[in-house]
Amino acid sequence: MNIEGLRTVEETFEQAMPPDLLLHAFKLMVTARETDKLCWMLQRQGKASFVISCQGHEATQVGCALALQPGKDIVAPYYRDLGVALTLGFTPYEHFLSVLAKRDDPTSAARQMPSHFSSPNMRIITGSSPVATQVPHAVGAALAAKILNKTEVCMTFCGEGATSEGYFMEALNFAGLYKLGVVFVIENNGYAISVPYNKQSALPNWEVKARSFGAEGIRIDGCDIEKIYAAATAAVERARQAQGPTVIEALVERFTSHSSDDDQRKYRSQAELECIQKRDPIDITRRKIIERKILSEKEIDQLIDDIHKTLMDDLEKAEAAPDPEPEYALKWVVEEPVE
Repeated sequence: MNIEGLRTVEETFEQAMPPDLLLHAFKLMVTARETDKLCWMLQRQGKASFVISCQGHEATQVGCALALQPGKDIVAPYYRDLGVALTLGFTPYEHFLSVLAKRDDPTSAARQMPSHFSSPNMRIITGSSPVATQVPHAVGAALAAKILNKTEVCMTFCGEGATSEGYFMEALNFAGLYKLGVVFVIENNGYAISVPYNKQSALPNWEVKARSFGAEGIRIDGCDIEKIYAAATAAVERARQAQGPTVIEALVERFTSHSSDDDQRKYRSQAELECIQKRDPIDITRRKIIERKILSEKEIDQLIDDIHKTLMDDLEKAEAAPDPEPEYALKWVVEEPVE
């Protein structure tokens, strides 16, 4: 699909997903949502220190990740991207290990905050906590791919608040200048913690602003799995053909507070919080599956119940996993004697 010169013509991205792919995406979205809910439960029980949620972002995360070639393409996610990680091969059990700071946490061996996804095999670049720092890393990886004449694509994710950082604009400018194969996915949920986007930018529309950096821009409904998958597939193909970077501004909803340390009821009205529930990406995808007679209501309910039971087993296993040994805290921090 050619998206050269495309602006806001969302009808271009109305292509239906095959039934098996749509169902696969739905399973990943439900797994991300239910995993996230259990992580909040752990935090409220005092078993986990911190949770930052993907709820409301699942369609964008899963749809974009499905457009990539796992093990080949490079991904630089941000802290909400549980759906991205699960789609690329992370397991809920591994995420629970990270949230619980267990010894066998695959992302950092319990040395990093939760949701800082990392995997050499999955080609996921480890992220840092400062906002937007993952974006220049993705552009650097794309530059390396170009120098080495590789066709791998780099996809990086961030929230709309990250676009107010210099890191983002410098990275986008560099990618546009050298026509690098990068897809920038902005998961725009309208809030940078408590600050609405209209107080961050005089022109809150990256579909338009992307052009000034030499990139293509798409602004799309990020709660519709089929639209976001079609847009991401087109952007990835454009990058793979060395046609330069694309910015996808996916309009999503943030159903939870910014993190477990925040209370969004202090700055969002009850009416607003009730209104955004109408754009639940899981409900939207569920309706598509039922309308196309892929599964019935009862079959979907059973599917969700089965996923939840599997996650509870994973969680029980993760809680029983060993904690790091106390002396391990000094490893790689202070110099060790060489014999």
